[in-house]
Amino acid sequence: MHHIIAKLILKPFLSGDGSVGFFDDGTSKSACAGKNNQRMNRPKHRFFIGLRKSGAAFAGVVCVSATIAGCAVGPNFNSPDAPETSTYTPENISRISENNGGDIRLVNGGDVPEKWWETFHNKKLNGIVTNAIQHNQTLEAAEASIRVAYFNAEAQKGFFLPQIGMTPNVSANLPSNLYANSVLNQKLLTQSYPNAGSVLTGIAVPSTTPVPPPWEYQLLTPTMAISYTPDVWGKYRRTVESLEAQQDIARYQLEAAYLAMTSNVALTAIMEASLRSQYEAIEGVIKIMYDALDTLRKQLDVGWASEADVLTQEALYAQAKQLLPPLQKQIALARNLLTALGGDYISAQSNDLFKLSELRLPKNIPVVLPSKLVRQRPDVRAAEANMHDAAARIGIAIGTRLPEFTINSLGGASAYHFDYLFQSGTTLYNIIGGTNAPVFQGFTLLNKQKAAEANFDQANALYRSTVIQAFRDVADMLRSLQADTKAVEAATYSERVAKKQLEIIRAEMKIGAVSVLMLLNAQNNYMMATVSRIQAQGNQLADVAGLFMALGGGWSDQVLKKLPPNTNGARFSDSVAGVKAPVNPSLLPVMPDNPNLVPQGSWNPSLTPAFLHNTLN
Repeated sequence: MHHIIAKLILKPFLSGDGSVGFFDDGTSKSACAGKNNQRMNRPKHRFFIGLRKSGAAFAGVVCVSATIAGCAVGPNFNSPDAPETSTYTPENISRISENNGGDIRLVNGGDVPEKWWETFHNKKLNGIVTNAIQHNQTLEAAEASIRVAYFNAEAQKGFFLPQIGMTPNVSANLPSNLYANSVLNQKLLTQSYPNAGSVLTGIAVPSTTPVPPPWEYQLLTPTMAISYTPDVWGKYRRTVESLEAQQDIARYQLEAAYLAMTSNVALTAIMEASLRSQYEAIEGVIKIMYDALDTLRKQLDVGWASEADVLTQEALYAQAKQLLPPLQKQIALARNLLTALGGDYISAQSNDLFKLSELRLPKNIPVVLPSKLVRQRPDVRAAEANMHDAAARIGIAIGTRLPEFTINSLGGASAYHFDYLFQSGTTLYNIIGGTNAPVFQGFTLLNKQKAAEANFDQANALYRSTVIQAFRDVADMLRSLQADTKAVEAATYSERVAKKQLEIIRAEMKIGAVSVLMLLNAQNNYMMATVSRIQAQGNQLADVAGLFMALGGGWSDQVLKKLPPNTNGARFSDSVAGVKAPVNPSLLPVMPDNPNLVPQGSWNPSLTPAFLHNTLN
C-alpha cells in the first residue's frame, strides 16, 4: 500500500517506466526507481482499500517513510567520461631537441612530481617555494573556505535527527482586582441594586458582598518538544549532497590556489634570473664599449682617430647605460613579488638571488595522458563538482514540490509548586502528525525546478568548456616549448657569431684597420644577440613551469580526498603526508573538535587575534 501512496504522490514527477528522471539517456534516474519500480504498478484502487483498512492516513505516511527512506528524488550524478583522445596535438610529440647536444624527452603517461619545481635543480628555488607554501595567506584563506563548507554540510546533517527543545517556564502571577467591562458592569449593577425591590423603587442600596482580594500564585510548566521530519523524498539528502559538492569545490579551489601560487613563485624566480642575467650581460657589453672608447681617445691624442669617432662611440656607450635602470626596476619588482608571495613584508626580503645559469632544464618531462588530465586538473575537478552540486539541486527542487510529513510531540508538567511537578495528575503531553502539501503556488515551485535543470545544463556546458581549455593549455605549452627550443638554438648561434665578429673588429681597431662604424655595429649586434639568447632561455624555463601548471601539478586526488576539515593548526603542505582522518562520509553529523571555539582544533593559533586569546582562555 505504501508503494501506491508513493506513486500517487510522485506521479507528476515520474517518467514512463515509473522512475524519476529528466534526461533521455537514462543516466538521471532516482535512487529509488529500481528498488520499487515493479511494485509501483499495482492497481490504484488498492490504495483506497488499504487506507480504509488502516483507519488513519498517518499510518500510511509512517509506512512510506520507513520503506523508502533510502531513496531520493532527482538525478544521481555520475562523473563525465574522459575525452576520447590520445594526444594533445595532431601529432604525438615525444622529444624536443635542446641546443647543448641533449634532448628534452616527454614521457607520455608519466606522473608529474608532487614537488615539480625541484626538477630545475635549484636549492634557492626549492627553499623559497617551501617558504611560500608555509606562509602564503591565499592558501590560508582557501583552507578556511574548506572548513566553512564542511561545517555547513555537517549542520545540514542535523536535520536527519529529531529536533529537541526544552522550555522550563516559571512564572509568578498576581491577578488584578479589576474585571473586564462586561463583568464590571454586572458587578456594579448587583452592588447598587442588590434585590428586585431596589430595582423597582429606583433606590440603590450598596451591596454588602465583599470583592475577593487578589491571589498571588506561581505556575511552573516545564515542557520538552520533539519535532521530526522524515526525509521521505530525500530532499535533505540531496541538500547534504549539494553541500558536500560545494565542499569538494572548496578543496579543488585550494589545490588550484596551491598550484597557482607555486607556479607564480617559480615563474617569478625565473623572470628575476632572466632579468639579472640580462643586466649582467649588458654591463659586460658596456665595459667593452668603455674599453673601445678609451682606445679611441688614445688614438685621438696621437691623431689616429677624429673627435667625431670618439663622440660616436661615447654616444653608444651612454645609450647602453640607459638600459640598466629599467632592468634594475624590474628586478626590484620581481623581488618584491617573491617576498609577497612568501607571505612576508618587503622589509623582510631574502638575500637569495637567482641567476639563469643556476637553473637547469629537466631532461625528462612527464606528460599525463589526456584521459587522466580531467582527473588531474583542479579547475576541471571543480567544474565537475559544480555539476554535482547542480544535479543535487534538481532533487532539492523536486522534493520541495512534494508533501512534507512532520511528527511533533510535547510533554511536560504543570503545577503551582516545584514539589508538585512529580506528583500524579500534573503531567501533560500531545502528539501531532501533520502534512504540508503544496497544492498551488502559482507555478513558483515548478519554475524553480526548471531553473535548477537549466542550471545543470549551464554547469555541464561550463565543464566541457573547462576541459577544452585545459587541453588547449597543454597543447599551447608543448608548442611553446618547440618554438622556445628553436629560438634558443638560433639566439645561441647568433650570439656566437656576433661575439666572434666583435673580437676580430676590436683587434683590428687597435691598429686602425677598421672604421668606427663597423665597431659600433659589432658592439650593438653582440649586445642584442646576448640579450636575445638570455630571454629565449628564460622563456624556455618559464614554459617548462607553465607545462607543469597546465598538466595540473603533482597533487594526488587520493591524497586530497583524505584531507580533514581542519589540520589542527598545521599547514596544508606540512600535513598532507600525515593525514589519517577522512572527511565525514556519514549522513549523521559528528561532534566538532572545538565546540567552544577556543584557539585549538580547527583554529590556527597564529591566525587568532591577540584579544581573542585573552578573551577565550
